[in-house]
Amino acid sequence: MERKNQTTLKEFILLGLSDDPKLQSLLFAIGLLIYVLTLTGNLTIITLIQTDQHLHTPMYFLLSNLSFTEICYITTTMPKMLWDLLSVDKTISFTGCVLQMYFFLTTAATETALLSVMAYDRYAAICHPLRYTLYMSQSVCKWLLTASWTIGHLNAIINTAFVFSLRFCGSNKIVHFFCDIPPVLHLSCSDTSLAELMTFIISGSIMITTVSLIVLSYILIVSAVLKIHSAQGRIKTFSTCASHLTVVSIFYSTAIFTYMRPSSWHSMEQDRLISLLYTIITPLLNPLIYSFKNKEIQAAFLNVLGKKGHCAL
Repeated sequence: MERKNQTTLKEFILLGLSDDPKLQSLLFAIGLLIYVLTLTGNLTIITLIQTDQHLHTPMYFLLSNLSFTEICYITTTMPKMLWDLLSVDKTISFTGCVLQMYFFLTTAATETALLSVMAYDRYAAICHPLRYTLYMSQSVCKWLLTASWTIGHLNAIINTAFVFSLRFCGSNKIVHFFCDIPPVLHLSCSDTSLAELMTFIISGSIMITTVSLIVLSYILIVSAVLKIHSAQGRIKTFSTCASHLTVVSIFYSTAIFTYMRPSSWHSMEQDRLISLLYTIITPLLNPLIYSFKNKEIQAAFLNVLGKKGHCAL
């Protein structure tokens, strides 16, 4: 009898953000707008960096790759969430859930690694301006980018393997809008302690390492900036880091809160709201933060508009 009751689940049901049909329509409209704006903003940054010769520098090479990662990142969750908001059938196959978690964890860890690489880039530019082209040569940039994606894939392989090696024989209703680790573990009828420990170790190691590199980079940057005699010079130099620091603060604070807590501290409702920040809002804000605070991006955009206006005339 026990074996009959413990049948392996073949699909899950994503409960999403709300059960209210009227609210679902509103959430769909807002979600679709956010998704379109996110794609537009990040694709605009990538296009500007590719077309404007003045932006062919290591910093903007990394920024364009961050924008590409953001597009991949939000696309792992948003289309399925939008579909479920309009659909009666909110199921996702077991394989689909595995793939969604894999690609989400890949892009999330890749982004954390890229943010630390971008901190290193700012350190090299401010603390070693004469050797900057050596520290951030084309080959070094490509190696750092490859390392970031490798870290992302390793994170996803290990975590996804441990989560889905468990048995799922009870409820198949995921109290979330995508297949994230905490809500999926909540459904398992196996002992989840090892999977939770591995998530804590792997994700924690990546976060601690990348945060440590970012903090170390900024300690050295602040030390170098304080040696600049003029206040205007200090402000101008440190302003190049403002966008990066803003993005780092938003991304890491929400990610650490979600993955670095014991399972007993998790509230499914709370996790859904927190997840909205780092899965949907952060990819939307990043291009806005970098465009609002970056005069070179603004100049490139105005240059493109100027050329289009000239062609129209």
